[in-house]
Amino acid sequence: MLTLPANFYVPLAIPSAGSIANFFLLLVTGLLSYVAVVAFYRIYLHPLSSIPGPTLAKVTSLYTTYYAYRGDRFLNFYRLHKKYGPVVRFGPHHVSFNSATAMQQIYGHGSGGRHFRKSDFYKAFPAVKGVHNTHNSIDKLEHGRKRRVLAHAFGEKALNAMEIDGVLTHVREFLGIVDKSVDEKRAVDIGEASNWLSFDVMGELCFGKSFGMLVGEGQRFVSKMIEMAATNHYICGNFLIFHTMKLSKFLFPEIAKTRWRFILHSRECANERMKLHEAGLDADKRDFFHYLLNAEDSETGSKFSKLELWGEANVLMIAGSDTTATALSATLFYLVKHPEILDELRKELRAKFSDIEDIAMAKGPALGQCQLLQACIKEAMRLAPPVPGVLPRECVSDNVKIDGISIPQGTVVGVPTWTIHHNPQYFPDPFTFNPYRWLSTDKSLCDQNAYAPFSIGSRACIGREMAMGELRVTIGRLVFGWDFKEVPTEGKGELWHRGFKGGEGNEPEFRLVDGFTSRKEGPVLRFERLLPVA
Repeated sequence: MLTLPANFYVPLAIPSAGSIANFFLLLVTGLLSYVAVVAFYRIYLHPLSSIPGPTLAKVTSLYTTYYAYRGDRFLNFYRLHKKYGPVVRFGPHHVSFNSATAMQQIYGHGSGGRHFRKSDFYKAFPAVKGVHNTHNSIDKLEHGRKRRVLAHAFGEKALNAMEIDGVLTHVREFLGIVDKSVDEKRAVDIGEASNWLSFDVMGELCFGKSFGMLVGEGQRFVSKMIEMAATNHYICGNFLIFHTMKLSKFLFPEIAKTRWRFILHSRECANERMKLHEAGLDADKRDFFHYLLNAEDSETGSKFSKLELWGEANVLMIAGSDTTATALSATLFYLVKHPEILDELRKELRAKFSDIEDIAMAKGPALGQCQLLQACIKEAMRLAPPVPGVLPRECVSDNVKIDGISIPQGTVVGVPTWTIHHNPQYFPDPFTFNPYRWLSTDKSLCDQNAYAPFSIGSRACIGREMAMGELRVTIGRLVFGWDFKEVPTEGKGELWHRGFKGGEGNEPEFRLVDGFTSRKEGPVLRFERLLPVA
């Protein structure tokens, strides 16, 4: 056996300063070379290289993520289409279309089901790790099962049963705030009050328990939490590495922390409701959770698990409240900007109803026959859609033709809602609030195929009928009983965003901030009671 001397040692080799510098120089050179090769390929050799768009957008998704962080991504889509035309490349593998034919093909029941699925963008939206809800489920079979179960809660019979306690009680509380402001001679920020209304209604409809935002300040923080949660998902979805590497908690710590607080809050609401069910104390409740806890999928016989119920609670709170509040605020914004239309709407309502309590969803067809009311809401949602940007879909078939463009498999495509809603090809004078376009026999004034505030196809908002009913009742009662005028408040609902001039003229544009769903400010209104119908 070889024996080493006691004083034998191997000296540790310490690299020289020059060799360390050479190593880092080589590393940096390699990284820069890799970036240059990738950039060159994506700009000049990529299958989408012939589609116009900003050079930086072709290289990295950080381009569109930057606008998501700023909150004006939907306006950037408008600018891009105005500059580059109806087809724009807004990311390395991302293409935006500004046409009704593309909208129907990408999202509709036909080819939308065969050739496209929700993109990986939705992986950044989990409320429960490893569990998908109706909103972020990418797999079509999984989504179909969840939607069939959820459909029990959104049927006409279920919604009518929930109306009295779930909607009218809180509409009356909302109008109580309006009426009290008359006595106190103060204005009401409709942006805030509409948030409180929609969250209280959703709490009641979802969990059988209002958040009490209209009657007290204790739970009003929830609306801000939801805004932050949606913003976090939006930023991370556009640059998925932020989600997969859990970087958002370091890059946007306040947003990420608030998002987690909201997730825990929605779970707590769901847990409280499930405990009532387990104790047999919910026999008289007909809220959404009543149907979710008891419904079975007609094809598989399966029910939602506890984790799935957590996930559904999370999405219902966001989708069922934030979007309705935006539509309500926008409609009142445009009505107060157009007092002649407000007067015509009031005449319509007072001709149909003799008492404010007759204005309700479940009391016959009278409210549904108020065509100008319906048209005003539709026109406001055209101008200020609750989800103004792109709903991204991944092409799962190769070389699908959209508007004559061959789209490779794996490409993310979409139609930005705000942009197509402001496309003069489908809506002449697109920045003008003109509800009469929806009542005209001249179909050239509005193209229904280009209108999608709730999306279309199998992924369209399942709660759209509930949302429209809530909007009709609230706006109908408000216009029936009160007149209102705008209180000028800087930054609340005017032309606003970083020099954007909206209608390229003087038309007012309701202020939105794009956080996937829209955030909004104002309008601030001062109210006056009207005499009862003679």
